[in-house]
Amino acid sequence: MPHPLTPPDKANLPALSAQPLVRLDAYVAEDGSTVVNGHLLAMGGTRPPNEAILDAIAMFARTLGAPVAATVIDRSVRQVARLRVYPDGSSRTIAEEEDLPPGHERTAAEERAFPPLARVERIIQHAQREELHAAFVLAGALREHLTLRRGAEDEMSLEARAIEAYIAYRRGDYTTSVGLALTVARIRCSSDLHRAVPEVARATAAWQRLRDEAQVAARGQELLHMWQRLSAEGLLREPSHHAMAQAVRSRIERGNRYARTPAPVPAPALPAAQVQVAPADPPLAPTRRGIRRFTRRVGRSGR
Repeated sequence: MPHPLTPPDKANLPALSAQPLVRLDAYVAEDGSTVVNGHLLAMGGTRPPNEAILDAIAMFARTLGAPVAATVIDRSVRQVARLRVYPDGSSRTIAEEEDLPPGHERTAAEERAFPPLARVERIIQHAQREELHAAFVLAGALREHLTLRRGAEDEMSLEARAIEAYIAYRRGDYTTSVGLALTVARIRCSSDLHRAVPEVARATAAWQRLRDEAQVAARGQELLHMWQRLSAEGLLREPSHHAMAQAVRSRIERGNRYARTPAPVPAPALPAAQVQVAPADPPLAPTRRGIRRFTRRVGRSGR
């Protein structure tokens, strides 16, 4: 179940050692589920996500007695907004160049205040209680913000994406799961082949559950290329991995035979640059400065 963000819950407040104006983070999922600093908000009725976010961040500002910065990733409109929220409940959006410097010290301060590992533990707890929607939304929020701060290839970003893929698999959302898992596998194949095998295996496990033939063909070709590359490097040491690679090949060949199309091109004749892959994440656009839904005048706070 979602948990309201209220002042008595000390777990939701910044660490005492955190620098003033440490940037908070918020996330709106495509279905409107809303997260602030790794906590799923209880929306209640028809309360808009932007109002819930502004109220929660204003609570932090009142607690600190100073303006608070925030980055909001809103997947419902594919935008990222940067805010200043004040103790009186008012807020304004700011341009990217006005945001807090994204340097290593700032990132380290933010992650000391709101540790990613504590968020992972919360995600796991939701999953263990079979609260899979909450776990999935929280995992998506963590992955989005780590990727924005650190980049998609950062180790913590990759771990968050792998967790999100696993929870999507548990939910039965195999299309999402294979997309997330393939991104992890793709990055591993380009940076560390020795760590790629288990990631390709996880992506294959999700792919085997797909029923849409177009998805099976498109994702399967990329998986086959990965398995062939790993095999050529002598990295398939487990019988189960050989079996999975063969299962991918067989399913693609069956599909091609039914569609009367040529068999898949062997990996050596298919350079990596020619492999057709979907983008890792739908792109985010910066919000226009002064966008109304995140701009609030004095006295408009809901708290």
